[in-house]
This record gives sequence, C-alpha cells and structure tokens, in this order.
Amino acid sequence: MYKKELEVLKKKNRFRKRKIYDNLIDFASNDYLGLANNSEILDKTYQALKGENYGAKASLLVNGYTEYHQMLEEYLCEINDYQAGIVVGSGFLANMSIFEALARKGDLVILDEEYHASGRVGVELSKAEIRYFKHNDLEDLIHKLSDSLFFNRVFVAVEGIYSMRGDLVKKEILEYLSVKKKVITVVDEAHSVGVVGDNLMGVIDLYKIPTINTIKIGTLGKALGSYGAYILSNKEIISFLENRAKGIIYTTALSNFDTMYAYFALKEIKNNLDDYKSEIKKRQKLLEIESLIYIKEYKNDILLKNEELQQKGFLVGAIRPPTVKTPIFRVTAKISENIDKLMELKGLL
Repeated sequence: MYKKELEVLKKKNRFRKRKIYDNLIDFASNDYLGLANNSEILDKTYQALKGENYGAKASLLVNGYTEYHQMLEEYLCEINDYQAGIVVGSGFLANMSIFEALARKGDLVILDEEYHASGRVGVELSKAEIRYFKHNDLEDLIHKLSDSLFFNRVFVAVEGIYSMRGDLVKKEILEYLSVKKKVITVVDEAHSVGVVGDNLMGVIDLYKIPTINTIKIGTLGKALGSYGAYILSNKEIISFLENRAKGIIYTTALSNFDTMYAYFALKEIKNNLDDYKSEIKKRQKLLEIESLIYIKEYKNDILLKNEELQQKGFLVGAIRPPTVKTPIFRVTAKISENIDKLMELKGLL
C-alpha cells in the first residue's frame, strides 16, 4: 500500500527504522545528568509507593489523578515560582494541548522557526493565525508582532535550548516579551531544565524572567530521567487546559511511578546542585557550548560515518532531513559519561 512512498524515502536517504543498541558509549540519549540510572532515586520511588498502584490508572479527570501527581505539581510550582501546574503524558502532548486548547480564531501565534514539531502540530489544530520568526531574531519577532493589537490573544513560543542547534533562546527576546502585557510567552524548557540556571531550572531561572504571563513546559524525561511532562502557568490557564485540552482530558494520566521518580530526581538536583553545575560547566568549557548539546554538521554520508563511530564504540545522534536542513551529528554531553571519551568522540567527528 505504501511501497512506492517507502522506496522514495530510501532513494532520498530518509528511510528510518527502529534499532536496539547494546554495549555502546551513549552520547545520543537526553539523560543529561545520568539520573535515569540512579539507584537511590529508584529506591526512594519504590519505598514511597510501596503498597500503592505503580502503573497508570485512567484520565486525570476520572480517577487517574493521585496524591503523587499533586505532590509533584506543588513542588514544581514552588521551585519555579508559578501559581499552578499540571502533569501530562509527554512533552509532545503538552505542546499540542497548549496551542490546540488556548489558541482560536482571532488569535495570533508566533513561533521561532526552530520550534519543536509538537507545537507546530498544536497550532495547526487551532484556527489561530500562525507566523514564524527567524531563529533567535528579536528584530524579526518585533516585526511579526507589529499588528498584534488587532488580535484577541497573542502567543509567542520559544525553546529554552533548541534541541537541534544546542543554543539558548536569547535573553533579549524573553526580556522584551516580559513587558508586553498582551503577549503570553510559551517557553519549552525540555532541554534546558537540569542544564542551565542558578537552580538548574532552565532559562527562565537563568535570565530571571518574571513568570507572570508565561507558560512553561518541561519534561520529566531528559534531565530528570523519568517520563512525562508538565505545564506551569497561572491558575486560570491551568484550569482552562484541564477543562478544554484534548491531549489532557482524553489520555491516561501519568503513572505514579514516573511521577514520583521525577519528584525525587528534582530533589536530587536540589540537594547536589553545586556538584551537577560543576560537571556541566566542565563539559561546556571543553566543547565550547552553552548547553549540553554539541552539534557537528556532516554533509557526506552521515549513516556510513555513524556506522564507523559505532564500530569504535560510540552511539551518537545522526539527524537527517527533514528534521534538520543539513545532516548533523548531535552529541549529548552527559555528565554520567567519561569526559575523556567525550573528547575522543569529538576528535572522530
């Protein structure tokens, strides 16, 4: 039924398939702090849930919401200075739910051109006008906002750290948006939580941006080593999402296990903040990066080169179009992996 289409993908070198990788040094996953393999967090999670349901139950609005979700939401609000929050099934669902539910006809949504596909999907589900501004370009953003007074609501979406570039959203962009009372700023902190900021809570923490009129998206995976995501904002927005967002209402709530694992991961970061920040800075300095993502463009046969790297024991992300315009090697400088091996890999790219 799709044989011809699959053949086209193969000819364009865009064919993909799932693989299981064993016995390789992992510089591909987003477990930035190595918390996915933290036995202490695992033990605390097990002890906290002993005798309770470990798995997922039902929708948040049926009986899937538990005291564990509430604990995590309240702690996230406390350490990020937000009024309210909601834990959801994934970062993709969080992004999709925000734009699908909050934006409608008569509204304007402006996204950085490098914004994640999940946000783009969500906006397409709304009837809002959609615009894109040049990546990290404040001047172009201002131009795209020039007629914003003619719209009911205005949303601007940026990422804390752009996953396919490794750069941070510019401070000047968030500062400019913070004084625009009509603009609701959406900051996807999926790759910045656990990596930057005085408290390693992302770019809003790093730049000291007021949280009023902002929506923060974060994942419980990546640096927190669990699974799922969360949305933080004011009480009104969170309540509206709870009532209108299809990706929240009609999906099973996150499991108690994933929820509590993320809770204890956040505690782990807080209790060992200086140690984590020190290890992060070492890698940033060596690789001359501002995140924990190192990007190397590769215009030759990237899959062939990737096979060579695997034969030498390294697993990295080989990212191809249409995800990116030019093929890249994406290296996550995980602090749980040896720095010497990281530098050896850099020399091979």
